[in-house]
Amino acid sequence: MAKEKSRSKEQVTREYTIHLSKRLHKTSFKKCAPKAVKEIRKFAAKVMGTSDVRLDVKLNKAVWSKGVKNVPTRLRIVISRRRNDDEDAKEEMYSFVTVAEDQTTKGKGTVVVQDA
Repeated sequence: MAKEKSRSKEQVTREYTIHLSKRLHKTSFKKCAPKAVKEIRKFAAKVMGTSDVRLDVKLNKAVWSKGVKNVPTRLRIVISRRRNDDEDAKEEMYSFVTVAEDQTTKGKGTVVVQDA
């Protein structure tokens, strides 16, 4: 029997809707946007199974678009698990998170954009 390859070592790109207001409930105003960035990192690490999570500049601008306290309630994000080219890297894979082009969230769940 052929040994199956681990799913966590494959390159994959998925699109998610992250419900930020649920994760930022009872957070003081001036800490909303910084905590939203941390929550996106935590979410990406959980769903992709990597501890190395890198955020795109466009995603950061989307989170901060309405200021420090008025974070968007929901964000459509694209997370891609990529191979690490660094020789001295601790992990083989890392997650790269960016904002999706289409921000409509009605009726959209998780969508696999590209599978390796």
